[in-house]
Amino acid sequence: MKNAKKITGILIVMFLCIGGLIFGQDRVISANQLPKTSKTFLTTHFKGVPVSSAIEDRAIYGVDEYKVYLRNGMKIEFDSQGNWKEVDGKHQKLPYSFIPASIRNYSTRNFPNTYIIKIEKKRWSYKAELSNGLELEFDRNGNFKKIDD
Repeated sequence: MKNAKKITGILIVMFLCIGGLIFGQDRVISANQLPKTSKTFLTTHFKGVPVSSAIEDRAIYGVDEYKVYLRNGMKIEFDSQGNWKEVDGKHQKLPYSFIPASIRNYSTRNFPNTYIIKIEKKRWSYKAELSNGLELEFDRNGNFKKIDD
């Protein structure tokens, strides 16, 4: 009887893991299938830059995030609602139109010969990577906190 319960428990765990692999997979979608918020972001800040591919990262409970790869090599990650989480220019200068003004101003004032190549928005902070390799951390209001080594 004890062994039967043990085997049943192991089988349940195996089925849950397999189910997670089956249902929690990435799926290629068209740019038109992105949330409206994402599409607006792309047309506003990356006008004229075609989408190379879009991926819907699915979890068991639904869409977790979207990853968009642009034809110029840049990558943008959006949350399940379509709000940007990370924009990676892949060593190219990002358009500053979506970056909070305080972050733009701090980086251009204190590092005049550089530009932002990557920015990540977290729940309580921002992290911006400059073309010289420095990573700057800001609070959620865009106030400078520190240089991350």
